[in-house]
Amino acid sequence: MNQALPTVPPVPDMDRWLTTAEGLDAWLATHHGQPLALDTEFERVSTFFPIPGLVQLGAAGSLKLVDPSVAQQSERFRATLADAERTKLLYAMGEDLELFRHWLDLEPRGLLDLQLGSALAGAGFSVGYARLVESLFGEALDKSATRSDWLARPLTPEQERYALDDIRFLEPLYHWVTDRLDHRGLSDALAEESDRFAADLLAQSEPTDAYLKLRGGWQLSPEKQQVLRTLVLWREQECRRRDRPRNRVLADAALIAIADRLPDSPGALAAVKDVPPVVVRRFGEPLLALIEQARESGDVPAVLIDRPLTRPQQDLYRKVKKRMVRAADKADVPVELLAPRKRLEALLRVQPVPVEDLGLFDTGWRQTVLADERADIVTLLGQQDMHD
Repeated sequence: MNQALPTVPPVPDMDRWLTTAEGLDAWLATHHGQPLALDTEFERVSTFFPIPGLVQLGAAGSLKLVDPSVAQQSERFRATLADAERTKLLYAMGEDLELFRHWLDLEPRGLLDLQLGSALAGAGFSVGYARLVESLFGEALDKSATRSDWLARPLTPEQERYALDDIRFLEPLYHWVTDRLDHRGLSDALAEESDRFAADLLAQSEPTDAYLKLRGGWQLSPEKQQVLRTLVLWREQECRRRDRPRNRVLADAALIAIADRLPDSPGALAAVKDVPPVVVRRFGEPLLALIEQARESGDVPAVLIDRPLTRPQQDLYRKVKKRMVRAADKADVPVELLAPRKRLEALLRVQPVPVEDLGLFDTGWRQTVLADERADIVTLLGQQDMHD
């Protein structure tokens, strides 16, 4: 990780803010065609949706701060986010994507997550931004403003410096990552993995599929999982309507317990573990009606909550994972990125195991990295009896 790095742009002392939509449009036009460093600051303490507090932008050494109200008025900013041909550089972009989806009602395109990129380049899996900056650039970032109030104005000098530091290193980091990936023969890996990550996040945000995240509900029968699905969808809608965090409405454990017990009266609902009295008073009638409706429908979810792997599946998982680790070590990429646990488990749950079609593991950069291990993995999958 001592490879020579491009010069890091200094923090600007003056003219840090773009204060009008016209000014933001002009700045974006000036830097059209250049990679755009992008970050956001937001608040999310007692709300379901993140509240935008600040947008940070950087291009060709020019670093700018933008109020959300200004960014929201800029049609060019929206168009830039949605432009798949305009490269946007982010670091650990999950929460930024969620913010843009809710705040601006758009799906950003052309995103490159440099946390994923640095992992592919050999810097380690899920390394924090400050740690990576210190490791590569020798600069220790002041993180004291991390949890400060980003909705307050004016921002303090410490907040401004913190916000600018969050984008100041993205462009040189991008060049370091792409140089390393080119050298490794993984030139397309950063874009592929960033697109996959963004698509996974979008899929996970579907309210109708939110029940699948309640892993503890796997023990419920399909009929009871239909009740759980109905209740979780109600909670998603209620949280969005009231803009409250999920656990402020009803905890996961309570939803699973209700679906298991199937209460049919306010008293029975009140007796369910983890259901607060306030929930019974405020939501008792609609919850009981939803339970009855789900039961009478006779439906079951098309997709059930993943069960833990069976013992034969666990054994096969360990054997396949061993080959994945060997390939990851050879390519110097994290096995957590090469073979995400959920994806590998999903492969092993299919009956019969699709030995000729490894899906995610047989396309793109993974296909390249796993080439020498593919035959062994296919053989393992084809020889195993996956039933108890």
